[in-house]
Amino acid sequence: MARIGIIGSAGRMGGALREAVAAAGHEVSGGVDKGGNVANLADNSDALVDFSAPAALKDNLYAAVGAGIPILIGTTGLDESHHAAIESASGAIPVLQTGNTSLGVTLLAHLVKEAAARLGPDWDIEVLEMHHRMKVDAPSGTALLLGEAAAEARGIDLAANTESGRDGHTGARASGAIGFAALRGGTVAGDHSVIFAGEQERITLSHSAENRLIFANGAVRGATWLIDREAKRYTMRDVLGLA
Repeated sequence: MARIGIIGSAGRMGGALREAVAAAGHEVSGGVDKGGNVANLADNSDALVDFSAPAALKDNLYAAVGAGIPILIGTTGLDESHHAAIESASGAIPVLQTGNTSLGVTLLAHLVKEAAARLGPDWDIEVLEMHHRMKVDAPSGTALLLGEAAAEARGIDLAANTESGRDGHTGARASGAIGFAALRGGTVAGDHSVIFAGEQERITLSHSAENRLIFANGAVRGATWLIDREAKRYTMRDVLGLA
């Protein structure tokens, strides 16, 4: 039985994580929110799960490194400085960072990568996502994860080949670009589709999240998988043996 510490325990994911930890036969060692003592939580845990906020990430990594335990990061909206901090921490402890902990989305990303690698650059790629009205970042972390999978397969830099927020007279679609569109409304937990548009045919790969518990279940599986792994950076693809 593993002791799982939850960072961001009062958020919507917090309750789902507690339920998922118990269902998997593990123990919630505690939970902290903004201003909480993460170092103390880390000292009493076998692994940390972080669904808090980007501003707290570096302190959370510091606490995990100090305790010598792995951390799974599900926080989205990260920038280059956050990823640099993750890379640094992964030299000392196992770190899994992902835009989505769902096992279904993990498999979807794998399928997107396979499709992008096998279909030529004349197939245009568009990523469409929809979330509840309260989500504050766009495109979603999952949409970016799917875009990265496609970009990696094509050997291109996603940031340099992204088209998003089209409005007005935009001109023709850039060759080789990966497009993003974000919808917000209602209580949608998360819908994602990756469209491969070719000449006279179209392929759509999709995933729909019906309950936040799927993310919690995947996070618990990922966090427990990290325990006793070597210090490096991992993804959910590693957890499913797809990397």
